[in-house]
Amino acid sequence: MASWQNPDDDQIRQLLRESRTIAVVGCSPDPQRSSHQIARFLIEHGYDVVPVHPRAGTILDRRAYARLEDIPKPVDIVDVFRRPDATPPIAQSAVAIGARALWLQQGIVNEEAWRIATEGGLLCVMDRCIAVMYSLLMR
Repeated sequence: MASWQNPDDDQIRQLLRESRTIAVVGCSPDPQRSSHQIARFLIEHGYDVVPVHPRAGTILDRRAYARLEDIPKPVDIVDVFRRPDATPPIAQSAVAIGARALWLQQGIVNEEAWRIATEGGLLCVMDRCIAVMYSLLMR
């Protein structure tokens, strides 16, 4: 049995309602990639999306940053499109920058990342698509 659990729908709804800035870690410059498509969806729904990619200069006409720590403004949600084993350091960075939540996209689960985030005071959502949850909860 898993030692983690996602926040309930009311907590996720409140997070989505109150958040403005979402850093998308692993945001691809390729329009065919799901990270690019989800970032576009979030922009279209009024969020200030900050792409995080180690080599891209701009994605979706927005400056991309190599690391979360390089972003010069507060971040509400860190939305992650990376392999599960790459997520604990991202969770540490999310805590370090004072994000409100760590969100691991559908198919991504890492209990260590969940522990780091929750012990750091962040909400942590795993194995859920932020666009799907927005569509379900924010109608």
